[in-house]
Amino acid sequence: MLRPTRFNVRALSSTPWFVDHNSLPSPTPLVSRAPPLPQDAPKILCDLHSQLAQSPHLELSKLQITRALSREMGPPLPLRAAHGKRKRGGTFAGESAFDIAGSLWNWTVFAEVKEGTEKKGAIESVVRQVRKSLLAAQPPLPLAPNSKRRMQNGWAMIDGGDFAVHVLSKSVREKYFNSDN
Repeated sequence: MLRPTRFNVRALSSTPWFVDHNSLPSPTPLVSRAPPLPQDAPKILCDLHSQLAQSPHLELSKLQITRALSREMGPPLPLRAAHGKRKRGGTFAGESAFDIAGSLWNWTVFAEVKEGTEKKGAIESVVRQVRKSLLAAQPPLPLAPNSKRRMQNGWAMIDGGDFAVHVLSKSVREKYFNSDN
């Protein structure tokens, strides 16, 4: 057994001999890098945020919870009667939930996985963590059944009723949510 002497103290250290111990950065807590939550965020999203802030798979600086913006609807399409034998091609499809101005969800959660981990199961791991957190909430949220079929497109979404959780890769976020960065 080695006794610590002035010659073999470095042999017991986990850092290499050429690293100056005085210049090492002090460890910072991971939660401090996540952006702050909105003041009026619901409790379930605050709990979800604290769970996701501990995930090793997420880029914490990109963990974002936002209130959905109301979007202006464009002008309606001109009405055109259906034509042909099968009566296709008309522009009146009936009434829809999309005719209501605004968004389907009041809140949106964006969780971006670290670059290079999206094809290694990071998205699926975060989805499991989100589902587990939402099902453990009091009262539990009714979630859709978990699909066992995985699409390797770099994006997964969980519908929480009043909010949506998007777990996505960096490339998908840049492609579809560039204005939210």
